[in-house]
Amino acid sequence: MVTVGLYYDVRPGQDKVFEDTVDQVIDLLSKNPGHVKSFLYRDVKNPHSYAIISEWSSQNDFTAFVRSDIFKQVTDFGKAEVLEQRPRHKVYGTERDLGGS
Repeated sequence: MVTVGLYYDVRPGQDKVFEDTVDQVIDLLSKNPGHVKSFLYRDVKNPHSYAIISEWSSQNDFTAFVRSDIFKQVTDFGKAEVLEQRPRHKVYGTERDLGGS
Protein backbone atom coordinates (compact mmCIF):
# COMPACT_ATOMS: atom_id res chain seq x y z
CA MET A 1 0.00 0.00 0.00
CA VAL A 2 1.19 3.55 -0.75
CA THR A 3 -0.14 6.82 0.56
CA VAL A 4 -0.16 9.88 -1.66
CA GLY A 5 -0.55 13.48 -0.53
CA LEU A 6 -1.84 15.98 -3.08
CA TYR A 7 -1.48 19.55 -1.81
CA TYR A 8 -3.37 22.58 -3.15
CA ASP A 9 -3.48 26.30 -2.40
CA VAL A 10 -6.80 27.73 -3.54
CA ARG A 11 -7.51 31.33 -4.49
CA PRO A 12 -9.75 33.20 -2.01
CA GLY A 13 -13.39 32.89 -3.01
CA GLN A 14 -12.80 29.66 -4.98
CA ASP A 15 -13.03 27.23 -2.04
CA LYS A 16 -16.54 25.99 -2.85
CA VAL A 17 -15.66 25.39 -6.51
CA PHE A 18 -12.55 23.48 -5.45
CA GLU A 19 -14.37 21.40 -2.82
CA ASP A 20 -17.20 20.50 -5.21
CA THR A 21 -14.71 19.48 -7.87
CA VAL A 22 -12.72 17.38 -5.41
CA ASP A 23 -15.93 15.53 -4.48
CA GLN A 24 -16.27 14.57 -8.15
CA VAL A 25 -12.58 13.66 -8.38
CA ILE A 26 -12.78 11.37 -5.34
CA ASP A 27 -15.78 9.67 -6.95
CA LEU A 28 -13.68 9.13 -10.11
CA LEU A 29 -10.76 7.85 -8.03
CA SER A 30 -12.98 5.24 -6.43
CA LYS A 31 -13.52 3.71 -9.88
CA ASN A 32 -9.80 3.28 -10.59
CA PRO A 33 -8.11 -0.10 -10.12
CA GLY A 34 -5.91 -0.08 -7.05
CA HIS A 35 -7.52 2.94 -5.40
CA VAL A 36 -8.34 2.19 -1.77
CA LYS A 37 -9.68 5.47 -0.34
CA SER A 38 -9.22 9.23 -0.45
CA PHE A 39 -10.08 12.11 1.86
CA LEU A 40 -10.05 15.89 1.51
CA TYR A 41 -8.53 17.87 4.38
CA ARG A 42 -8.41 21.62 4.98
CA ASP A 43 -5.64 23.35 6.94
CA VAL A 44 -7.26 24.96 10.00
CA LYS A 45 -4.46 27.56 10.19
CA ASN A 46 -4.62 28.40 6.47
CA PRO A 47 -8.18 27.84 5.21
CA HIS A 48 -7.18 28.15 1.54
CA SER A 49 -4.73 25.25 1.83
CA TYR A 50 -6.01 21.73 1.19
CA ALA A 51 -4.69 18.18 1.03
CA ILE A 52 -6.14 15.10 -0.60
CA ILE A 53 -4.73 12.03 1.09
CA SER A 54 -5.12 8.97 -1.08
CA GLU A 55 -4.31 5.32 -0.47
CA TRP A 56 -3.46 2.98 -3.34
CA SER A 57 -2.75 -0.74 -3.47
CA SER A 58 0.58 -0.03 -5.16
CA GLN A 59 2.64 2.79 -6.59
CA ASN A 60 2.08 1.26 -10.04
CA ASP A 61 -1.69 1.73 -9.63
CA PHE A 62 -1.20 5.38 -8.66
CA THR A 63 1.28 5.94 -11.51
CA ALA A 64 -1.22 4.50 -14.00
CA PHE A 65 -3.82 6.96 -12.73
CA VAL A 66 -1.37 9.89 -13.01
CA ARG A 67 -0.77 8.95 -16.66
CA SER A 68 -4.50 8.75 -17.45
CA ASP A 69 -6.53 11.28 -19.42
CA ILE A 70 -8.80 11.77 -16.40
CA PHE A 71 -5.86 12.91 -14.27
CA LYS A 72 -4.74 15.32 -17.00
CA GLN A 73 -8.22 16.82 -17.17
CA VAL A 74 -8.33 17.23 -13.40
CA THR A 75 -4.92 18.88 -13.21
CA ASP A 76 -5.84 21.26 -16.02
CA PHE A 77 -8.93 22.29 -14.07
CA GLY A 78 -8.57 25.58 -12.36
CA LYS A 79 -4.93 26.33 -13.14
CA ALA A 80 -5.80 29.92 -13.94
CA GLU A 81 -8.95 30.64 -11.92
CA VAL A 82 -9.03 28.32 -8.90
CA LEU A 83 -5.50 27.48 -7.77
CA GLU A 84 -2.86 29.91 -6.49
CA GLN A 85 -0.03 27.74 -7.79
CA ARG A 86 0.73 24.37 -9.28
CA PRO A 87 -0.34 21.50 -6.96
CA ARG A 88 2.35 19.57 -5.09
CA HIS A 89 2.24 15.79 -4.82
CA LYS A 90 4.18 13.46 -2.58
CA VAL A 91 4.23 9.67 -2.54
CA TYR A 92 4.92 8.51 0.99
CA GLY A 93 5.80 4.96 0.06
CA THR A 94 4.75 1.73 1.56
CA GLU A 95 3.17 2.33 4.92
CA ARG A 96 2.09 -0.14 7.49
CA ASP A 97 -0.65 0.41 9.99
CA LEU A 98 0.90 1.21 13.36
CA GLY A 99 -2.36 0.91 15.27
CA GLY A 100 -3.68 -1.95 17.32
CA SER A 101 -2.21 -5.31 18.09
